[in-house]
Amino acid sequence: MFSTSAHYRYCGIWLCAAAIAVLCTVIGVNWAKTSQQRLQVARVLTGGGDPSRAPPIFRRYGCTGCHQIPGIAGADGQVGGALSGLQKRVYIAGVVNNTGDNLVHWIVSPQDFSPNSAMPKTGISQAEARDLAAYLYTH
Repeated sequence: MFSTSAHYRYCGIWLCAAAIAVLCTVIGVNWAKTSQQRLQVARVLTGGGDPSRAPPIFRRYGCTGCHQIPGIAGADGQVGGALSGLQKRVYIAGVVNNTGDNLVHWIVSPQDFSPNSAMPKTGISQAEARDLAAYLYTH
């Protein structure tokens, strides 16, 4: 049989484990809710962009060679800026207000905003740029 102190220790361990399980569940539900909200906002901001289509587009147009892109394996370039946290930025590349339309336009034709930009005009379509913008707004 357990001694009184062992019993309390045993109960304390189970109580802590239960509290941790509840906390993890609450955090997980809130994360999923926030993630879903970010996805909906990104789709609205980008005119229907789909972030799930973005990873191969980033690779096809060589974005991964210049930029660090969250969630994209091998996207560890040092020439262009890191693209994490874009949804929290006030400006795109420090030159234009951060709106969905401006981001899509920047991706398609960066020289329209900054003629001396090192980012090349890639020939990417508006639809593909919307997908990339939606991805960047959700990561």
